Amino acid sequence: MASQGLQQSILGLIRDVPDYPKPGVLFKDITPLLDDSAAFQAVVTAMAEAAGDVTKVVGLEARGFLLAAPVALALGVGVVPVRKSGKLPSETYAETYDLEYGTATIEIHRDALRPGDRVLIVDDVLATGGTAAAAASLVRKSGAEAAGLSVLMELTFLDGRDRLTDLPIHTLVAV
Repeated sequence: MASQGLQQSILGLIRDVPDYPKPGVLFKDITPLLDDSAAFQAVVTAMAEAAGDVTKVVGLEARGFLLAAPVALALGVGVVPVRKSGKLPSETYAETYDLEYGTATIEIHRDALRPGDRVLIVDDVLATGGTAAAAASLVRKSGAEAAGLSVLMELTFLDGRDRLTDLPIHTLVAV
């Protein structure tokens, strides 16, 4: 967890959007946080400091990209996008998973990771754990090690952590 001050800053800069993308879902909008350069820098620093010894950072589409790229730069390692199905131009590995409001498929380039890579998976929100579990599976299919998951916010009432018992998780704030 982040310091009490950083947690309060994060919570004060995340906007709740009811009924998006469908009725009954409370969407956590991080764009106000991204617009606050001091808070954004503090988030990137906290995520990088908790990363441990990694050789790559994987960012999950779409908001995970916004956090993963600066975290990778702070760590001095490469960043690899994990995208929705059909969005990557080369050969991919694919993984289909359940969301809290449907199903989705994500992909990673087959040549993005190598055996021996230690990979930090970065996303904005840990909800049901489906996306993170699918990303970890893609990392392993690539022959690399999923060394951990770092998220800005964990929605504890959805129990996503329970699906990821084999993955160290670092959360900046839990609600």
